[in-house]
Amino acid sequence: METRLWAPVRPAEPLGPWSWLVAGALAIVLMAVNIPVAAEIYEVPLVVAFGAGIAQGVALPLTLWWPVQATAVQFAGVTALAVMLSFDAGPTWPLTIPGLIALIAHVALVGLFHEWRAAATAWWASVLLCVLLVVLDLRAGHTFAEAEPLLVIYATNSALITLGAIAFRQRAVIRRQLVDARRDVALEQAQRAVVEERTRIARELHDVVAHSMSVIHMQATSAAYRIKNIDDESRDEFAQIAAGARGALREMRQLLAVLRDEDAAVDLRPVPNLDRLDELAESVRRGGVPVDLWVSDAVRATAVSDAIALAAYRIVQESLSNVVRHAAGAPTVVRVDLEPGDVLAVVVTNDAPTGPTGPPEEVGRAGHGLHGMRERVRLVGGTLETAPLADGGYRVAARLPIRWDQAADGSNG
Repeated sequence: METRLWAPVRPAEPLGPWSWLVAGALAIVLMAVNIPVAAEIYEVPLVVAFGAGIAQGVALPLTLWWPVQATAVQFAGVTALAVMLSFDAGPTWPLTIPGLIALIAHVALVGLFHEWRAAATAWWASVLLCVLLVVLDLRAGHTFAEAEPLLVIYATNSALITLGAIAFRQRAVIRRQLVDARRDVALEQAQRAVVEERTRIARELHDVVAHSMSVIHMQATSAAYRIKNIDDESRDEFAQIAAGARGALREMRQLLAVLRDEDAAVDLRPVPNLDRLDELAESVRRGGVPVDLWVSDAVRATAVSDAIALAAYRIVQESLSNVVRHAAGAPTVVRVDLEPGDVLAVVVTNDAPTGPTGPPEEVGRAGHGLHGMRERVRLVGGTLETAPLADGGYRVAARLPIRWDQAADGSNG
């Protein structure tokens, strides 16, 4: 118990240089005033005035780290001055005016840098000390009524100043807690975005790639029964293809187990494609973003593979999500067209936001959505360009090869 009582008490808020500067400045000013005033005006012996003034001044910066010891030193200085005051000390008996100010500053510093309970304890102890100094003064001629003005002045002013210090500290604590809470929420959202992206990629791997591998396995397995007069060499080749497909499916299941959050509900909806862009645009329009969707007839008449169609859909989806988050209400144009060389061009352009919001991407701080778009485009052998526009808008342009050779791309990777 003794170790805990006299050990340093860490302040509720980290101490900055200004804390020590303020406390030190108060100590120097009060010592410079308290010592001569006590000696000259209140006729306190110089040695006592010097010692008591030093004690009251030093107690102020000491309060920042050792409030218990500092309070004891402060009370010792107050008591020494009260005992040695001249008989006709005037209306401030049993304190001097600088000593009164030092005591109020001491209690206020406790409230500013420590818990409110410590400040309340220090205030009550200081009031009790003043009362005891009045009651225990053995010199004749003094009455309790003489000290009532001082006691009222000290009690009311010290209480108001201490409450203000406590309120100021509580405001700083609440602000720090809000900053910590916002940081925790941002971290949780970032982690959730990563988990959702991994789950979505796992679902799409299962729906697209695993489905294709299953078809390959089925065709290779049934080839020996479907093809007439097949030779043994071809039968062995199909058997090797089926075995390879089974191995790839087994490895993919292991990969999906790593990517997917097994506790999350699995979305079994059909894989989105270009036919669902109208539905996507309409849902964003209902959210307050005017979207102009244009899909060329050439695109609608072209057979686009599931992988390319899914990549195009996700790019449009993520681009519109960025508009909703960062440029709500901005008119947006989505164009999907075929370019020479069988290239599917997906361009999403939005105007400047109507309010003071930031761009979807800042230098060095791209979100998971843009990273996901780049990864999707890279996996299908396409290119992606994202950049802010001069008028405050934003543009996302993806070019995806319709004749994408997955085998060649995999060998190169």
